[in-house]
Formats: sequence, C-alpha cells, structure tokens
Amino acid sequence: MDFPPNQGLDQEEVNEHVAEAIEENEVVLFMKGTELMPQCGYSRKALGLIDHHRDEYETVDVLESLDEYRQALAEHSDWETIPQTFVDGEFVGGSDILEELEERDELAETLNAA
Repeated sequence: MDFPPNQGLDQEEVNEHVAEAIEENEVVLFMKGTELMPQCGYSRKALGLIDHHRDEYETVDVLESLDEYRQALAEHSDWETIPQTFVDGEFVGGSDILEELEERDELAETLNAA
C-alpha cells in the first residue's frame, strides 16, 4: 500500500473545521490520532489528563492534514505544537500545560469551567 503524505483537506476546509470545533465544543483537543489510537505520547498524555476530569469532550485528529491544521491552529493559539486544548473557545495549552495545571490542582476547574 502507498500512503502519500498530506493528501487530506485543503486549507480553507481545515480553517473552517478548526473554527467550528473551537466554537461548538466546551472542550476540544486537537491531537495526533484518535481517542482509541493516539499516535504520539504527548497526545496520549493530554487525552489521559482530560479523561480524568471530563466525560464529554471533542477530539480532532490532525494527521490527515497536519500542515494545514498547524496553520489553522496557529491563528487561534499562536502555539506551534500539537496537541492543543481549547476550553470555551479559549486556548489552554498542550500536554505540558495540562500537566502543570494538574500538578497545581487547577486542571479540573479549568476543564469544567465550560
């Protein structure tokens, strides 16, 4: 099988998808992979931290159009790495920030502020 890289969505589609996901969900995690199959350790870590405090939230797999997702997310967060978490339309951070919030016992409040 041949899997040519980045044969996914065009930039405009991704921009719209990102904007809608951030606007329509209380909590959304843009990650590499899916809830059932995270494709990087940072995404897995972010997923676990959010799972610990919330039953319902949205995840978006960015791998089908990684470059386009990076560009679209940069307009909302000015953050270069993935995963990225948004709560009530506001950028919270990546897995490292979620971990810091958890260590300070602030993550539950942050995620449930929605």
